[in-house]
Amino acid sequence: MSGRFEGTTVIDRPIEEVFQFLAAGTNDPKFSPRVQKIVQKTDGPPGVGTIFASTVRDAGMTTEREFELTEFDPPRRIRWAERSKNAVTAVEGGYDLEPAGDGTKLTVYNVLEGHGIGKLVAPLAVRTARKDGPAFALRIKSAIEG
Repeated sequence: MSGRFEGTTVIDRPIEEVFQFLAAGTNDPKFSPRVQKIVQKTDGPPGVGTIFASTVRDAGMTTEREFELTEFDPPRRIRWAERSKNAVTAVEGGYDLEPAGDGTKLTVYNVLEGHGIGKLVAPLAVRTARKDGPAFALRIKSAIEG
């Protein structure tokens, strides 16, 4: 079973600045309390094929995760897929950006999927993520504007 969650907000910054912050890939701890650490594993500037490795704490468990950028279209679109093998993974995710007056409209989403025993907990993970989706987008806004 897989499920999608998303959040949308308007950030009071130009689209290029928002894209640059998100494309860096290592800013996640600034807006996601579950991400304890994240590093870029590949050389060079972020783009298609770039790999990020993170340490994440969910529901009292710490896991290691790897994400690969699968689409990179400055300054409007970033897509990723989780390459690690965890009970619940983000098989697809992304940021969509568009100008909104003097700011930027951001939509962030992830598609979560359970594997093995994770098939039992995936519905709960999706429900929890859907509840948090709007707040997640607001945390990104605060991190970029702060």
